[in-house]
Amino acid sequence: MKIAKCDRAELSDREFNSVICDAAEEIVAGNLIVYPTETVYGIGADIFNEVAVKNLYLAKNRPFDMALSVAVSDKKMMESIAVLNDNADKLVEAFLPGPLTIIIEKKPDIPDLVTAMSRKVGIRIPDHPVAMGIIKKTGPIVATSANLHSHPDATDIDSAVKDLGAAVSMYLDAGSSKLKRPSTIIWLMNKEVEIVRQGAITREEIEAVLNA
Repeated sequence: MKIAKCDRAELSDREFNSVICDAAEEIVAGNLIVYPTETVYGIGADIFNEVAVKNLYLAKNRPFDMALSVAVSDKKMMESIAVLNDNADKLVEAFLPGPLTIIIEKKPDIPDLVTAMSRKVGIRIPDHPVAMGIIKKTGPIVATSANLHSHPDATDIDSAVKDLGAAVSMYLDAGSSKLKRPSTIIWLMNKEVEIVRQGAITREEIEAVLNA
């Protein structure tokens, strides 16, 4: 287990890129990392490595029937794993990168283990240079919060280490989370819309975009 400082303002380009490369290598090797986002800290793994995803569930003590969210770096990567509709396009344009998770129809190559056998997958684009830097090198990674199941979300690295310990190979410390609250989760199916969890983006903001 290692902890690496990754506050962009405190590192040179070379130092920052080195940390990003090390974290990406951990993901590619099938290990777990904890990484910062603008909402809370996340625990990440390669979504296509089912052993790594299983280990992530076990590390969090998370029930296997609870789907995991996925983080991507841009709309193109999102479209590689999900089928976007008009409402999703509007929300992506308005809020991403940012604290919004969109639950939308997944493509067949996404392992059922990630989505708890669901035909849909929750996806977001984090608004954080560390998260974005890693994902650009690895492709989609798990985006669930870095805490034990039912424990408070981790808004700093110490909380994540306390909960997850040696189950995680690398912790990336960028200080306290900016928003300190999770993303809003919205479920889309055809023209149906449901806010599953109210987070940093309000219902009124979402409705204003969808009704425009």
